[in-house]
Amino acid sequence: MSDATANKAAPWLHIVGIGEDGLDGLTPATRAVVEAAEVIVGGDRHHDLSGRITAERLSWPSPFDDLIELLQGLKGRRVVVLATGDPLWYSVGARIGRRLDPAEIIYHPQVGAFQMAAARMGWSMADLETLTVHGRPVEQMIAFIQPDQRLLILTTGAETPGQIARFLTERGFGQSRMSVLAAMGGPGEARFDGLAESWDHVVPDFNTLAVDCVAAPDAALLPRVPGLADHLFSHDGTMTKQEVRAATLAKLMPMRGALLWDVGCGCGSVAVEWMRAARYARAIGIEPLAERRVFAAANALALGVPGLRLIEGEAPAALAGLDAPDAIFIGGGLSLEVFAACWDALRPLGRLVVNAVTLESEALLLALYQKHGGDLVKLSVARAAPVGGLTGWRPSMPVTQWALVKR
Repeated sequence: MSDATANKAAPWLHIVGIGEDGLDGLTPATRAVVEAAEVIVGGDRHHDLSGRITAERLSWPSPFDDLIELLQGLKGRRVVVLATGDPLWYSVGARIGRRLDPAEIIYHPQVGAFQMAAARMGWSMADLETLTVHGRPVEQMIAFIQPDQRLLILTTGAETPGQIARFLTERGFGQSRMSVLAAMGGPGEARFDGLAESWDHVVPDFNTLAVDCVAAPDAALLPRVPGLADHLFSHDGTMTKQEVRAATLAKLMPMRGALLWDVGCGCGSVAVEWMRAARYARAIGIEPLAERRVFAAANALALGVPGLRLIEGEAPAALAGLDAPDAIFIGGGLSLEVFAACWDALRPLGRLVVNAVTLESEALLLALYQKHGGDLVKLSVARAAPVGGLTGWRPSMPVTQWALVKR
């Protein structure tokens, strides 16, 4: 036996997906694993579904983050964690797998809520969005409200469908068709159908929501491609405007799970669009003015990215201790000290974009460009506006933009 084989961790933890049909829905091999367990960990519902098994029963710890320590203390025994449906799809299995050696875990998937809901609705899973707001801010689904979009959503509780119905109605999607599916696959399976604008069902706490988005002629159009209209943001007039914002995000390159520092974030328009543009993208906004942080927080909620983190302070001091970013946007307050702190913190292949409107900032950008390279461009935008009884072009202040990738 090689040293690598000898040192490899042996599986001792089984994470089993279970549905409303309980033990009867498990494969014979998986059922045998559960029946042989010395310890079973899960929620009350999971224990009820596996009630005929005699084993030590442990409930989810409080706080839930103590679960990993609990499991590590059980190593050496036959341990089963019960989860709902597919343990690796918005479930506890993924959380455990990030903290324990995957070689120590065996997963036993079950048909999950998304697959069952898609089957009940007759929808192709390749043609819809799957979301969870279970234990998370419900507002994050707002970013996915678009014409003709189909959504499957794991909810937080009985009140969640009503909240989502309100979000849809407020944005001109009141005719969207909603179906709540509860206890799928079990004897108590139930379904509730209705329209968002008239939704009044009382539904079970544990449910999955299907939404078929239908837009009215005056519905708000909120694509996830950057460049939302300026009027969709609350602001005090100081913000990165629509066309420049779109060009800025293109250089920042939002990616799944990536982190942005928005230095001098103002109303948060760049950070908000960054988070909307890619799944699980994160952003930290650094802003010294309280009134602008209020704008940024309100915009994050209204546009479906409630996870935006806002920090009071100014760079470079406020940057200390923050997680290393994948991209940085400096929209104001540029100095050599700020650039140096940002550049040092930026991860390899990170993107840095700086916008300047004053001659002084432009001169600094030119010096940095001559030393570090990158792309230096000037963006000019003019909008049609009345000129007496006619129409003419009203130019905005030109923006000098410097962008480079850390290699």
